[in-house]
Amino acid sequence: MRTIQVFFIALVAFIHFYFMILEMFLWTKPKGLKTFGLNKDFAEQSKVLAANQGLYNGFLAAGLIWSVVNRSFSTQIALFFLTCVVIAGIYGAYSTG
Repeated sequence: MRTIQVFFIALVAFIHFYFMILEMFLWTKPKGLKTFGLNKDFAEQSKVLAANQGLYNGFLAAGLIWSVVNRSFSTQIALFFLTCVVIAGIYGAYSTG
C-alpha cells in the first residue's frame, strides 16, 4: 500500500479506537456525556448497549490496523473493513435521523 493509503486507514482506525474508548469506558463520565449530548439517567440506562457498540468499533479498528501491518492481502483486508465502516456510517446516519 502507498503511504497516503496507510495514513488514512490508520486515521480511520484511530477514530474508531477513540469511539471504542468513549463508548465502552467513558459513556457515563463527563467526557462521554458531553461528547454524545446525553443526560446521566439515559447514559446509565444505555451503558450496556453503548459498550456493545464500542466493542464493534474496536473490531473495526483492529481490522484496519491488521490491514496496515499485514503484507499479505492488505488491500483486500482494508477494503473489507473500510466497507464495513461505510455501511455502519450510512446505517447510523439513517437510523439516527
